[in-house]
Amino acid sequence: MTVFLTTGRLVLREFTEADADLLVELDGDAEVMRYLTGGRPTPPEVVRDRTLPAILALYRRPPGLGFWAAVDRADGGFLGWFEFRPTRDGDVREVELGYRLRRPAWGAGRATEGCRALVDKGFTELGVQRVTANTMAVNSASRRVMEKVGLRHVRTYHGDWPEAIPGSEHGEVEYALTRDQWRADRDRVGPAAGRTT
Repeated sequence: MTVFLTTGRLVLREFTEADADLLVELDGDAEVMRYLTGGRPTPPEVVRDRTLPAILALYRRPPGLGFWAAVDRADGGFLGWFEFRPTRDGDVREVELGYRLRRPAWGAGRATEGCRALVDKGFTELGVQRVTANTMAVNSASRRVMEKVGLRHVRTYHGDWPEAIPGSEHGEVEYALTRDQWRADRDRVGPAAGRTT
């Protein structure tokens, strides 16, 4: 098992084939899937036969970024995952940031903690120049996480999705942060000043 990064409360590690049931449970929770599928669970066979193999394949392709299983440092319990992968194959200059956490992990700042650590690692160690993230416009909790991490609202847009879900009529939002913006923020307030999870 390869650990990608560790924070005060989280370990982000590579997924393994043994994690299939954890992903099935995560994607089977209607509340977790609310802003993704309208609450419809992902069928277990899709998770096992398509989702997990696709996640595992990302580690073998340069630059080896992708989806990271998030576990609690204190008890090793599975919390969900974080995404940090290039928007274009092999080009680490722009990466997409995302996360999906189990309901017991909500509301305690873990999403902010994991996202902030990924952004910092991307800009300090990986050569990332821009981080982008997207969610439904009505997903206020995820929008708050993006803003706490320092990402700025770039645009609201309407995608041509095959199935409309409640709230999709309000569109999607894109947030982003460049390395220069991140550096200016750190210079202004310091690396840890004013940060809450």
